[in-house]
Amino acid sequence: MFKFKRKINFYEADSAGILFYGNIFRLIHEAYEDFLQKIENDYFVNGDIVLPIVHAEADYFIPLKIHEIIEINLNVSKLQNRSFELSYEILNGEGKTAAKAKTVHVCVDNKDFQKTDLPEDLKGLLSL
Repeated sequence: MFKFKRKINFYEADSAGILFYGNIFRLIHEAYEDFLQKIENDYFVNGDIVLPIVHAEADYFIPLKIHEIIEINLNVSKLQNRSFELSYEILNGEGKTAAKAKTVHVCVDNKDFQKTDLPEDLKGLLSL
């Protein structure tokens, strides 16, 4: 499990002072980016392959409030040769589950956008 902590900023909230529902995807993507920094190859600027998200979903249980320090727990819930699924549990400042989310990523060749096998370093990180 990979853990990521972050504060909810004012600009991310709606008029009720809670996290705007769409911003949950911004938060989990920040955790995902931080997770990928554990390997040397930067897949956000690597010209050979790209890892587009082909599915995303979220469920909300408890509102997240402005300035609340949250924790995002990232887990690899499925790993295949050409794709992977990440599951996220978002905990509020009291450690209660406020939301859960999931993203599915596919590895594709950047030239023709055809599916290709995950690189070994990425497979290694996802297998931990």
